[in-house]
Amino acid sequence: MPSYTTYHPHKVKRRRTLGFLERMSTRGGRNVIKRRRAKGRKKLSV
Repeated sequence: MPSYTTYHPHKVKRRRTLGFLERMSTRGGRNVIKRRRAKGRKKLSV
């Protein structure tokens, strides 16, 4: 078995790339939020 794990979360990077403010800053990101709202997602973004 390898001595490393496969998942290394980096909270700051995740928020900066997938967070709500980042989503709202671009047209495509706003569409993502819109689609998730339409689908009825409880959690819209990170």
